[in-house]
Amino acid sequence: MQDAVVVGAGPNGLAAAVAIAMAGFEVTVLEARDIIGGGTRTSTDALPGLVVDECSAVHPLGVASPFLTSLPLADHGLQWAWPEVGLAHPLDGGDAAVLHRSLDTTVAALGDDGERWRRRFAPLVTHHEAFLDEVLRPPLHVPRAPVTLGRFGVAALRSAEGLVSRWTTDAARALFAGVAAHAMQPLDQPLTGAVGLVLAAAGHAGGWPVAVGGSAAVTSALASLFRNLGGTIHTGVTLRRLADLPRSRVALFDTTPGALVTIAGDAMPARVRRSFARYRHGPAAFKVDLAVAGGVPWTAEACRRAGTVHVGGTLEEIAAAERDAHAGRMPDRPFVLVAQQYLADPARSNGEVHPVWAYAHVPHGWAGDATDALIDQVERFAPGLRERIVGVHVRTPADLERDNANHVGGDISAGANSPGQVLFRPRMAVDPYTTGIPGVFLCSAATPPGAGVHGMCGANAAASALRVLRR
Repeated sequence: MQDAVVVGAGPNGLAAAVAIAMAGFEVTVLEARDIIGGGTRTSTDALPGLVVDECSAVHPLGVASPFLTSLPLADHGLQWAWPEVGLAHPLDGGDAAVLHRSLDTTVAALGDDGERWRRRFAPLVTHHEAFLDEVLRPPLHVPRAPVTLGRFGVAALRSAEGLVSRWTTDAARALFAGVAAHAMQPLDQPLTGAVGLVLAAAGHAGGWPVAVGGSAAVTSALASLFRNLGGTIHTGVTLRRLADLPRSRVALFDTTPGALVTIAGDAMPARVRRSFARYRHGPAAFKVDLAVAGGVPWTAEACRRAGTVHVGGTLEEIAAAERDAHAGRMPDRPFVLVAQQYLADPARSNGEVHPVWAYAHVPHGWAGDATDALIDQVERFAPGLRERIVGVHVRTPADLERDNANHVGGDISAGANSPGQVLFRPRMAVDPYTTGIPGVFLCSAATPPGAGVHGMCGANAAASALRVLRR
């Protein structure tokens, strides 16, 4: 009997495996796909000659993750690269709001709301290591930095719209709304402000970098470290029931709660099954990768230098689009995230043809075609874009789920960020990684702290598993 088995070789599964292996235990990872990576896979097939990230693309939480930064991942090939501008948000009229890594530079450009932005973010940026260490842990824990956590918590409970209700400039309001929209929830909903606070503060503290060579470099480095620690990874292995697992003292699942219910069957207590059955998935992503000759012709100059561009117009427009997607209606003007990773990592391009990564927020499981709506929304701020497009690759919500079973209905967050699930995902429990089955833990993005390539779901779940292994 070995010590631990981890099911799923995404960033959280590999983080869990590394954490347990570093503690001196024998670990095996089983992956259903023929390649590892989960949401961090990178392809050269989608747009021939170009390097394209299949899902996750930019990593403000990866570069700041307490767990990932504790590991010697640079020794295993992981390099971060930063664009000149981290994040830009174009507005009609040719201007753009910009989130610079420098808080002072950002504040100076936000006019009348600059000092309001400073007051909101300066305490979080000044104490960013303690702040991120707190918010990337389970909600129920003894705080190591109670003052910092308390300052964040009061604001985090509010909606994104509520947090900026007294701000007066379209630029600052839209900039915050675009970051908060990563929650993929209506912006008048409680706790959507928390997403904006965490990601914007991380952007000021460490920037919004990309992984050189593609997001697959993150999990490739984790896998390399894991193997150096004596771990083993088997791909092409699909588990349909717990009895299919190799004998081990603990097992960790980088899966959705629903998938684990199917695998566990009656071995899972009825109360936990009922809780997992109530787990909800959120709106979907509709992904469009573009090969663009000469790059996107943004009207706003800052967008031409930005690794990430949030496309949605004003706060009010973004809020309306997110409301529609959440309600099951396709927005006329969806919120679109654009990544231009080649600005920091030029080897992704082929001469003057550049890969432009984009996805729109659409209703859960939406079966329509959002390609034109997405391109139209970008061209609104980049006239002439269509004339430069020389290649298009589309991945619908169904495609996203087919390629990664954790992306149910195209939900790349592995669960809706509703107030209840932000606080208590995947269920209300003192230890949210337990499943009611002795020695079996959940370590996916369905557990705290949720989506993002930071490995903290896996590291936190590993801490729970290690308490069993050390008995």
